Order: sequence, then C-alpha cells, then structure tokens
Amino acid sequence: MARDLGEGVLRGLHVLEYPYKRSLGPVLGPFFTALREQRILGIRTRTGRVLVPPAEYDPETGEALDELVPVGPGGQIVSWCWVARPRQKQPLPHPFAFALIRLDGADSALLHAVDAGEESRLRTGARVRPRWAEEPQGGIRDLACFELAE
Repeated sequence: MARDLGEGVLRGLHVLEYPYKRSLGPVLGPFFTALREQRILGIRTRTGRVLVPPAEYDPETGEALDELVPVGPGGQIVSWCWVARPRQKQPLPHPFAFALIRLDGADSALLHAVDAGEESRLRTGARVRPRWAEEPQGGIRDLACFELAE
C-alpha cells in the first residue's frame, strides 16, 4: 500500500519473492530422499562428469540423465561471499557466507550456506563438511549448511 510522504512523494512496500512448488520427478526425488538420509547424490553425464545438484538433462548436450552417484559429503569452497546482515528468510540468523562448494567426486559446484563464525576464517579452497538438520523434511534444508572442516 502506498502512502504519501509529502511533496507528492509516494512510498510503497514491495516484496520480491517467488513462492512456488515443483514436482520432483525421477532425479530430484531421489536427491531429496538422500538428503533426508544424510547423503548427497550427483548425476553422471555420458562424458563422465558428475553434476551436483543433479540435473535431469545434460546442460551441454541436452541428453536425459539417470545415473545417480554418491558424492561428498565433504568438499572445497570454490568461491564465496559474506552476508554480514542476514535477512529473515535466509538459511542462518547470524552472519554467514554463501559459497560455491565442489563436493568430493563432483565436477560442478553446489551453492549453499557456510557457517564459519566470522569472515576472516573463510578462504577459497577451504574444506567444508555438511551440517544436517535435526529434523529432516525431505528438502534442501535437510542440508542445513556447511561448516569448516579445519
């Protein structure tokens, strides 16, 4: 709802979010089931690359993919950015990093939160391990975040 701030200036609240639900299918269904069991799955392409999270189709060739393989659970930070003031719907209520994490056995990186305590502890190449949710629900939040392994 807009309100007049004087001098003809209107101010309105704008919330940008995309709430939606998606059917899981034969690739993401097993991926989320594995997360509930504290395991992480990738998918192997015809050339042998392993993608995490798994995709239904090879991004390079468009071929359907179906060979799910275990990866991780640990991995390395490929790139990261620090979130000093998390917003309400972000994965952690205190400062954390969003990072691209290449899990052991994977050729692509997974974007997820890293709870490092403070920014100075992070570096590209740092080893991380998963922190699992206490009450799994069969979704991406079953992997609560990653934490430094060192």
